[in-house]
Amino acid sequence: MVIPVHDVNPARRTPVVTYALIAANVLVFLFMPGLAGSAAGDGSLAQLCHLQAFLDHYAAVPQELIHHQLPRVVPTGDVGVGPQGAGCVVGPPGYDKSPELSVLTAMFLHGGWLHLLGNMLFLLIFGNNIEDRMGHVRFALFYVVCGYAASYGFALLNADSADPLIGASGAIAGVLGAYLVLYPKARVWVLVPFLVFLPLRLPAWLVLGFWFVLQAVYSSGEGVSAAGTVAYAAHIVGFLAGMLLAWPLKPGTPPPPEPRGLLFGRRARPRHTW
Repeated sequence: MVIPVHDVNPARRTPVVTYALIAANVLVFLFMPGLAGSAAGDGSLAQLCHLQAFLDHYAAVPQELIHHQLPRVVPTGDVGVGPQGAGCVVGPPGYDKSPELSVLTAMFLHGGWLHLLGNMLFLLIFGNNIEDRMGHVRFALFYVVCGYAASYGFALLNADSADPLIGASGAIAGVLGAYLVLYPKARVWVLVPFLVFLPLRLPAWLVLGFWFVLQAVYSSGEGVSAAGTVAYAAHIVGFLAGMLLAWPLKPGTPPPPEPRGLLFGRRARPRHTW
């Protein structure tokens, strides 16, 4: 797996929507109940129950999206003691939940620091150019549409799943798909783990194409021990949605600047015109 750190593709305008999305995701994460303790592995039972109740309320659930039926009992956030010992109390939901709206709220929820920071890194590197090309309003709509496509695409493939679906990965996958269509030749600085982290500058089509292939492999269950913990299928659907939505913009997209200097970690030789 390669880790992107920077692209050689300057934007013409400040990506205010991209920055706002990153800020919103970080703020929501900081205020998610019980997450700090559960992410560290030392959360109390009360924290875990509170977090579970929060996710059932605000996360997208495939079963609810497809069948539009809410569960009769959900975690209440309280802790109770029964014959099997202490556990989370369940009861009738004390709220009205819109499955369609839960897709939007789920885009701003993350399961841990690595989940959050990984998503925000990709959004920061690739989102600014897509926002620059589309404009602020169209980019915001594009981001939401890709997120909805990813969530509903995953739900259609897992219609009976009651597991909460959270994260901005589907929407950000759409940004990556758009970048591949609009800027395939842009250079991206990446870190490649090979004994140490090697800095390389690779074309975007190679970096993003490799990322997409990995998602497809992981979605099939190959190469991972627990493919069900990550919604790889949502990444694939979001990526394809981003490609399709960005395709009409390709003819009028100016090419990225031709980089000079370092290439693939080594200094490129000067070219001479004869």
